[in-house]
Amino acid sequence: MTSGSSRTAPTFLLGGELPVNRLGFGAMRLTGPGVWGPPADRDECLRVLRRAVDLGVDFIDTADSYGPYISEDLIREALHPYDGVVIATKAGLLRTAPDVWEPLGFPAYLRQECEMSLRRLGTDTIDLFQLHRIAPKFPAEDQIGELAKLQQEGKVRHIGLSEVSVDQLTAARAVAPIVSVQNMYNLTMRAAEPVLDACEADGIAFIPWFPLAAGPLAAADGPLHRIAAEHHATPSQLALAWLLKRSPVMLPIPGTSKVAHLEENVAAAQIDLTDAEFETLGNAGAAAS
Repeated sequence: MTSGSSRTAPTFLLGGELPVNRLGFGAMRLTGPGVWGPPADRDECLRVLRRAVDLGVDFIDTADSYGPYISEDLIREALHPYDGVVIATKAGLLRTAPDVWEPLGFPAYLRQECEMSLRRLGTDTIDLFQLHRIAPKFPAEDQIGELAKLQQEGKVRHIGLSEVSVDQLTAARAVAPIVSVQNMYNLTMRAAEPVLDACEADGIAFIPWFPLAAGPLAAADGPLHRIAAEHHATPSQLALAWLLKRSPVMLPIPGTSKVAHLEENVAAAQIDLTDAEFETLGNAGAAAS
């Protein structure tokens, strides 16, 4: 299963009302090295976005900091007016150099970035607007509160968070409805397990970033390769299949700048792991973490 074709993926109701296929696309890699500047092959990146939608992907995740701004520009060029495609973006990380990702949660800055994302994406409402980080220099309730104001004004449809703890999620939900959390999570890096469990308990989407890391499990003699071979799949596809089976609120967003890699990722939604395979991979991943 190394190439993609149109597929039927399980769906999730974002915010209880916005259906999306549970295997989305992360647009961070549609930029230059270090997520900085333009991509080496702009036309290929546009083809990736259009092919993703052709394959049934209807959830595209980006951020103002990717480029910065370049990822959003490409999404508009490739997909506007987004018929049936949910676009999620983020604000709250300031980029002034390739190696700078500075949390900035000043409410006026978050509002400015929302307004600019609306303009770049060419839309009146952002489907999912995520706080990229809760900045420690500003009260969290002020940061979430500004997103809530944007939602009340109709500029934001739903609000999400990124890299938060269970306590931070709970506190944020006291200020505004939170429909998604985006934390690092994959087969071998599962520190966010308590957050995932909290999301599952309350029907909040959990969007794992860095979903394909497999660490030592990627060794040729490991269980990932063995089970992948039995499914005529790649280890990366199996890692995505494991995530999809892990929880009904899981929305992986693997990213790439190549159509061939995109098709491979999307095909992972067709893999049906047995309970025994899921448990074997999960145990191996826990041991390798």
